[in-house]
Formats: sequence, structure tokens, C-alpha cells
Amino acid sequence: MTRRSGSERGFDYLLEFIGEEMDFESGFYNDAYMDRRITARMRRTDTDSYRAYRRLLERDADEREALLDSLSINVTSFFRNPEAWEHLRSVLRELTAENRRVEVWSAPAADGREPYSIAMLALDDPEIDASRLSILGTDINRDVLRRAREGVYETSQTTDIAEELEPLSSLSPYIEQDGSTFTVRENVKEMVTFEQHDLIRGEPKHEKDLVLCRNLLIYIDASYKVPIFETIVGSLREDGYLMIGMTETIPAEMRGEFEPVDKQHRIYRKP
Repeated sequence: MTRRSGSERGFDYLLEFIGEEMDFESGFYNDAYMDRRITARMRRTDTDSYRAYRRLLERDADEREALLDSLSINVTSFFRNPEAWEHLRSVLRELTAENRRVEVWSAPAADGREPYSIAMLALDDPEIDASRLSILGTDINRDVLRRAREGVYETSQTTDIAEELEPLSSLSPYIEQDGSTFTVRENVKEMVTFEQHDLIRGEPKHEKDLVLCRNLLIYIDASYKVPIFETIVGSLREDGYLMIGMTETIPAEMRGEFEPVDKQHRIYRKP
């Protein structure tokens, strides 16, 4: 199902309800992203128009919850883009060699797999001093943060957790496996804290040594990308590192705030 010009008003009418009655800031996201997520729910509920779907949302609290869950950007995996993680390894080695506490921020953290990947990579690499790392994972969605704190993941038809964890030399020191269920061990969990935070409207997190903001920008409306990078700049200490997604770019207005360290793998430094 795709948007047609004749349904523009119906789409806007639906977004109005989502913003006013469901307290979801749809304006932060580009229309294509919103439409993909909404029409997927429409197909699941056999709803044939935006107006009919709004009427369904008005009377069905369970569907409102299902839509909010769908709209949350939670497409993630352990060690997403493994090649990029190999290049991040050298950054963590350098930072933890400086004989001080190293602050890392993963935003958005989604269900926790990215911040846990940072912790496991550090624990698995003898050249990274994991004892110096403090990792913060933030997300705007309270429910997804609850799942992140639990640290329990299931292999399914679309998600092979064991395959995601292949960059590790061994799973058993970091993951307890019971059939298709994978649970993050306490030695990994104790390196990571989670909290709710809005990258667009929230305050910066000061004096971070490394910020990972990967695979969010591709969904965000262009007018809100600069505020995100302003938050990131305000959060990084001098010489701190930023890593973004492999298909993402820094907005032109903010490029003077960063110098490339590894442009191919989207690693930058704040000078």
C-alpha cells in the first residue's frame, strides 16, 4: 500500500490524531517512514484507508499501543555492520589506554543490543581495558528500554542471535543460551545503564568520549537532524569520537564541528 495524492488529507488527519491523542511527535520523522509503519499496521488490521484506521485507533487501545511500538525505531542487532565494529575496536583501545574513566553513549539504544555489543567487544578484546568503560544507552521509548534492561533476546525466523554474535571469540562468557533464548550475563549488564532521553529536545550528556548515533538519521526529517547533532556536539568532550550509520552523513551545517577519522566507516572526532 502506498500513499496516493487523493489520500493526502486523510494521512494528515491521521497524523493529527497520532500527535494530539497518542503524544507521538510524528513531525520529527520523514513522511515516507511514517507511511511505511502506518500502512504495515493497516494491512495487519484489514483497514483500507487512513480515515478508517484513525477510527480504529480512536476505539481500540490495543491497536494504539501496537502502532506506537511499530513507530519506535527499534531495527537493531548485535554488532550491526560487523566491519564497522572492527574499526571501532581501535577507538576503544585508544580511549581506554589513557588511564582514566571512558564515557560512551549509545543513542538510540533500542532494545539494548548496541550498548551490550560495546561492552562485550571490550570484555572480549585483551587490548581494551573494559574496567575503564562506562556505557549509557538511551532511547525515547520507555517500553523498549524495559526490554533492554532485561537483556533477553529470542532467535526467530527473521533474527539469528547466534549469527549476530559471531564477532565474539566465545559466547559463554557474555551470553547464557537456553535453546533459542539468549540472556546477557551480569558481567556485561553491569557495564551498561539505560535511561530515557529525547535526542531532539533533550539536554546534552556532557563529557562523553564516544557517541554512537547509528541508523537513526535515515528516518528523521531533515529539519531535525541539525538539533540532533547540536546535542551530540554538546555531549562530546574535546577529541571525543562520533560514529554514525554506514549510509548516513553529517548535515552540511555541522560538518565543521567534526573531522573524519575513518570516513568509510563513519567515524569522526570533535577537534
